[in-house]
Amino acid sequence: MTETMTAYGYHASHEQFPPAELLTLLRTAQDAGFATGMCSDHFAPWSARQGHSGHAWTWLGAALASTALPMGVVTSPGQRYHPAVLAQAAGTLAQLYPGRLWLALGTGQALNEHITGDPWPPKEVRARRLAECVGVLRALFAGETVSHDGLVRVDRARLWSLPARPPVLLAAAVTPATAAWAAGWADGLITINQPEEAQRRTLAAYRDAGGRGPAVLQAHLSWAPSREAALHAAWDQWREAVLGSDVGWELALPEHFEQAARLMDPHHLEPFVHVSHDLGEHAAWLARQAEAGFDEVMLHHVGTDQSRFIEAFGAGVLPELNT
Repeated sequence: MTETMTAYGYHASHEQFPPAELLTLLRTAQDAGFATGMCSDHFAPWSARQGHSGHAWTWLGAALASTALPMGVVTSPGQRYHPAVLAQAAGTLAQLYPGRLWLALGTGQALNEHITGDPWPPKEVRARRLAECVGVLRALFAGETVSHDGLVRVDRARLWSLPARPPVLLAAAVTPATAAWAAGWADGLITINQPEEAQRRTLAAYRDAGGRGPAVLQAHLSWAPSREAALHAAWDQWREAVLGSDVGWELALPEHFEQAARLMDPHHLEPFVHVSHDLGEHAAWLARQAEAGFDEVMLHHVGTDQSRFIEAFGAGVLPELNT
């Protein structure tokens, strides 16, 4: 284990559950011993089988009000969210719940951003747009009146209700190149588990480039009483989400993801989702992520039986990790 105890949190997947059920699950996770939480920010699910996509910012207000957990959200400013509007939403929550909110900022996916009707830019343009948005967000949180004319446009925006401390701005990065680029502006890093534990290389690239602050891992896993059931749950719910970034960032509709993943073999998911029926094996794998340098590990059980997962991991995994 790392010298500082790693915090293990619960990931609330808006794509898979209606908002009211997700809020109940978060409260259950807190009662079971999960120390922190985060949620996705999607306009559409990965597939029709998932079938949900609540508004993350509305839900975060309820989540912060009804639990004591710190909460984070992975989001993308610049197209679906104007950075001034995003700053106002995040600033309000940070004022209401001081020190409990972080944002992870990424360049986005067509799945969520195409709804504006604006063209979906190539990755290098999206990266420049994100950098502009970060500058706007930080200036607004500092109390400045902001005008900006670039890939995003802002006209004399000011936040009138400022938090005492601005929310932490993490970088959402999958590749080492993106992580190294983000080290220049981010307060921390969030990434996901990848084949051959490539998340370690992403974290190393961030640190080597001078990246500071907490390192967070969103850990996709699948557990069930049998290994076959755990693998089936992963294949049923998460096969579209593991499509590579060259494909996954560009597809616009859940139907497109379903078509792209229709011939995927269940075993192809195993490099992307940690599949096991053995709670001890899950605990050992999660402990290795802490040893790799991750300060927070957000557990995302990709199956639909969340209550059984929370109960089992609360009783049989978290105690092992927190000793």
